[in-house]
Amino acid sequence: MDAVVAISNDFFKCFAKLPRAQQGNVMNFVSRFQNDPRASGINYEKIRDARDPNMRSVRIDQKYRGIVLKPEQGNIFMLLWVDNHDDAYDWARRHKCNINPETGTLQIYAVSAVDAPEVEQQAQKVVEERAPTFEMLKDRELIRLGVPEEHISLVRTICDEGELDAVESNLPQEAYEGLFFILAGSSYDQVIADREAATEVEVDIDDFQAALERVGSQGVFVIVGDEIELQEMLNAPLQQWRVFLHPSQRKLAYGVKNGAVRVLGGAGTGKTVVAMHRAKWLAENLVPDGQKILFTTFTRNLAQDIEQNLKSICDAQALSKIEVVNLDQWVSRFLKRNNYDYVIAHNTNTYWDAAIGMAPVELNFPDSFYREEWGRVIQPQSITTVDQYKKASRVGRGTRLNRMQRLQVWSVFEEYRLLLEQEKKREVDDAYRDAATLLRNGAKSTGAYFSVIVDEAQDMGTQAFNLVRQIVPEGANDIFIVGDGHQRIYGRNKVVLSHCGINIRGRARKLKINYRTTDEIRKWAVNLLEGLAVDDLDGGEDDQQGYKSLLHGDLPRIENFETAEQQSGFIAQFLQERQRQDAALHDICIVARTKRERDDIGQRLKGLGVSVYLLEKEGADSEKQNHVRLATMHRVKGLEFEEMVLASLNKGLVPLGVALDSAGDPVERRQADLEERALLYVAITRSKRAALLLSCGMVSPYLG
Repeated sequence: MDAVVAISNDFFKCFAKLPRAQQGNVMNFVSRFQNDPRASGINYEKIRDARDPNMRSVRIDQKYRGIVLKPEQGNIFMLLWVDNHDDAYDWARRHKCNINPETGTLQIYAVSAVDAPEVEQQAQKVVEERAPTFEMLKDRELIRLGVPEEHISLVRTICDEGELDAVESNLPQEAYEGLFFILAGSSYDQVIADREAATEVEVDIDDFQAALERVGSQGVFVIVGDEIELQEMLNAPLQQWRVFLHPSQRKLAYGVKNGAVRVLGGAGTGKTVVAMHRAKWLAENLVPDGQKILFTTFTRNLAQDIEQNLKSICDAQALSKIEVVNLDQWVSRFLKRNNYDYVIAHNTNTYWDAAIGMAPVELNFPDSFYREEWGRVIQPQSITTVDQYKKASRVGRGTRLNRMQRLQVWSVFEEYRLLLEQEKKREVDDAYRDAATLLRNGAKSTGAYFSVIVDEAQDMGTQAFNLVRQIVPEGANDIFIVGDGHQRIYGRNKVVLSHCGINIRGRARKLKINYRTTDEIRKWAVNLLEGLAVDDLDGGEDDQQGYKSLLHGDLPRIENFETAEQQSGFIAQFLQERQRQDAALHDICIVARTKRERDDIGQRLKGLGVSVYLLEKEGADSEKQNHVRLATMHRVKGLEFEEMVLASLNKGLVPLGVALDSAGDPVERRQADLEERALLYVAITRSKRAALLLSCGMVSPYLG
């Protein structure tokens, strides 16, 4: 019988933390182990006093040991942990790996150091003196949530989120998540229904091979297929999204969908990961030869990053069925193919200046009013005549207009359109609308598309989604949309999908667990947007209730300096210290609000002997450049780093004064403020582990 070798995600995390000198030895051992775990050179040793009798240690070198689970039944070998000798043995003594008797999934968890009778007494005391949160749940329900049987009494002592966090390290991830969601207001039935493995299963608690094949286990363990796949995992051990999908993510990415799907989720919840695995699954299982998936997003650099990441999870055949391109570029190619007579104009300031110069003086509206009215009312509703404008909805606009004023305002829009027409130019929204019309009238697109996947949907407007609806016909698996209104940083393009012919009723989902950012950073970021109304891309409101990180670390560090020179000197010293600690500089990114401020910081650091790798507007990141990254806040959208340095968070820069001052009315000013807050939210949540928030001179009000 062939041996089955599985490796846990915790093993890869441990491996990534090892000194680089030791990683080579571990890689060699794992390669031999994967080829033949029964080889004579692999010596299994029982671990004295281990809570789990199936735990074994294996020798990697003189200093390091691996921990393997070898169940009595079957020919299964599971690599769980790697560490120096004493710490590896200590971990093995304190942990168990069992099959949950209700869900059938494999669970790794710590065993409480407190004796069971003592815990039961404490639980009874809590019941008598306080209001334990999980008192109403039966033992079987707790087990089905993922709670190991020996921790039921411990869970019954919990009364609030702080007490749950205190025992997080003792619980399997699925148990912690389920209990947290109930604390956040979800019902037991809701939590169970949201899990893919919610159906009843017959469980043999000794059949580890069957357990490995269940969805819940695949979020924790991977069965390695071959040597090449193993080496790819070990060469990028922190990129676990390529291998391990949470059951909630897997449920969205895999399987036939009856129509369009919309997925929301806060920063770090894996929306883009789900979208990429959705593309992979469709390409491998449903897309016929001759058709493709159009995977599109808002900016070109994000499309390049996504294309690069897809190469790490898809084989050549699947990749050949996925076209990754930002929407503007797709539209340009399509219109050129169909002999479009117009040039797409991304900067129309000259035409606006001329048109606004024709505005009636008596209106006394600021110049910004006309551009805001155009972007918020005219373009989304495809208004082309004054009669349409008279009847148009202006919900959400802060300046009221009577009938006569609408006629006067329309003269500006008419002049603006005439000026563009004379130069044979169109705005981007116009180009989207024209492309949709061509498709509706039978024009051929750049390919035959089976499905469209849209990433960063919050940055796309109504005309973009009207076009998406025309690219692929309505039906099963037609459109898959991921986004988050809290991260809208490119204009105020609120959209209602149902108004664009995209029906997501019954197929709207939300991801709530942040796998990238520590909870301390997440809380700081969430506070930026506390109490502000954020839309859900379909006419409703979104919130961040139940949004939680599983990682913990230090609070963001905030420092203020009198001068820019002092700030740069601090950054240089910080980077030198990180180098002494053997940190990879490409895992650190410095960001500023504007390109000018970014370049000024870069010049100051260069003068201090610090080499930086500039992330430009166009082009993907490259890990081959082992220098600290330097970018604008907008540029880091879609990226992630171990540490973020947010520099020059100064009054007037964050929020950007001109962005707020140019707003035409109080409503627009509030929207501009929300966008500036969202930009800072995006920038800080790029960090996995630590964040520095620096300012020089007057401090940004957002740091208060």
